[in-house]
Amino acid sequence: MADTPEKISATRAREMARDGDTQQLIGDRQAIDELNQAVIREFRANQGIVGGAMAGWPVLLLTMTGAKTGRTLVRPLLYVRDGERLVIVASYGGAPQNPPWYHNLVANPVATVEVGTQVFKVTAKEVFGAERDWLYAEAAKLSPLFVEYQSRAKRRIPVLTLTRV
Repeated sequence: MADTPEKISATRAREMARDGDTQQLIGDRQAIDELNQAVIREFRANQGIVGGAMAGWPVLLLTMTGAKTGRTLVRPLLYVRDGERLVIVASYGGAPQNPPWYHNLVANPVATVEVGTQVFKVTAKEVFGAERDWLYAEAAKLSPLFVEYQSRAKRRIPVLTLTRV
């Protein structure tokens, strides 16, 4: 009988994300889903504030339409500000592929964002070249893990801006 991998709790998943220990986490879709749902509940219960291992991180909730399913999906993401724009990074913890939310947002760029207690519509746009590099560096100032993720990813990690509609 093969060993069954230990189930990753939402608390442990937060710690893994905080510490950049994402390789095992990425392989466990159920753990990612449970982590996302726990963060979404906490965000909404606390006027946009998330604590525990993610305390102090700027988190937004992005509500988008699934590219293949057409379903409404909500994902908590770290962000930085660039003037009026919000900037998100499709790091997926340094995985070799882009996160599913990236494909949804590229296919359906109009989305809804929750930041703190504010809820508003945005249009997503991927940025490239020098602008991408500068915004990625700004995100890495917030979380130095982005530097590690880029070296691990074996792909150019996309950066997207969210502009209020």
